[in-house]
Amino acid sequence: MQIGELARRSGLTTSRIRFYEAQGLISVTRRTNGYRSYSAEALMALNIITNAQDAGFSLSEIHRLMPDDLSECRDGELIGALRKKTEEIKAMESRLAQTRSQIEDLIADIEDKPEGMTREANTDRILNRFNDRRVRALG
Repeated sequence: MQIGELARRSGLTTSRIRFYEAQGLISVTRRTNGYRSYSAEALMALNIITNAQDAGFSLSEIHRLMPDDLSECRDGELIGALRKKTEEIKAMESRLAQTRSQIEDLIADIEDKPEGMTREANTDRILNRFNDRRVRALG
C-alpha cells in the first residue's frame, strides 16, 4: 500500500510515518516509479509503536524491543520491559501522590491563616511548618 493509504488506515500523518521509517521502526520498499510501498506488517508495526508510546515507552525502547520481523516477537524481553515500565509508573504515581499531598497541605496551611496575622508572618509560619515536615521526613 502507498503512504496515503497507510496514513488513513493507521490514523497517522504521512510525516509521522516517514519519521518512524527514518528511525528504522518500519520498513518500506521502493517501487520502480520511486513510490514507497508498505506491507500490512507496517500497519501492524505502526499500531504497536503508537500503543507503546501511549504506554510510556520511548522510541529507543520500542526500537530495541521490536524485532525486524514481527513474527519473531521475543515474548520474554517484551514481558520484562512491560514489568519494568509498570514499576516506573508505580514509582511515578508514588511521587505524584506525595507531591499532591504536599500541595494539599500547603493549601490547608494558607487557608488556616490565623485572623489578624500579616501576610509576612503567615508566610514565615508556613515555611517553618514546611521545613519541620522536611526534617521529619528525612529523619
